[in-house]
Amino acid sequence: MLATFTAFLITSFARLVTGARALWLGCSPLPIQRLYFANHSSHGDFVLIWASLPETLRRRTRPVAGADYWLKPGMRSFLIRKVFNGVLLDRQRSEPDADPLLPVKEALAQGDSLIFFPEGTRNLGDDPLLPFKSGLFHLARAQPDIELVPVWIANLNRVMPKGRALPLPLLCTLSFGEPLQLQADESKQAFIERASHALLALAPKEV
Repeated sequence: MLATFTAFLITSFARLVTGARALWLGCSPLPIQRLYFANHSSHGDFVLIWASLPETLRRRTRPVAGADYWLKPGMRSFLIRKVFNGVLLDRQRSEPDADPLLPVKEALAQGDSLIFFPEGTRNLGDDPLLPFKSGLFHLARAQPDIELVPVWIANLNRVMPKGRALPLPLLCTLSFGEPLQLQADESKQAFIERASHALLALAPKEV
């Protein structure tokens, strides 16, 4: 019950502060399994995507996040485990031979939708996107039938700039693009470039 109430507070607060608008430009908010991949400039990115989904989609959509950040003692651990039901990645590679994407692949195999950031870390520079890591390709290859939906988050890095404890009240827009799927015999490099271009195409012209 506490987790449900906390989820309500977080989604309400996120919408109130950011005035978030979800623009479904290339697809509709259908209750089907998807992997939403987005640009990453703030720790609040997945929260805003999650809050912008209709409740029926939100219940089956899980964020992919770094265990090193979210499993620190206190409120973070409660939020990621009990509220967001996150899929946690071992970015520190404590077991070098283990597949770091295994928890994500398992979540996809059991039918969950996911929120994923292919840049791998927050982009705090001037370029609109960092080069994509290979993770998105490996997930698309593991589940070739899943829809990969690009989502551009505009303005959240200004709402929650690094080092600021409280958000600034600015409007944010989330643009959901046309789903992608890995094509037969498509190389990793070709797929990564296509996915990156699809995400960039959703960015506002001033980016």
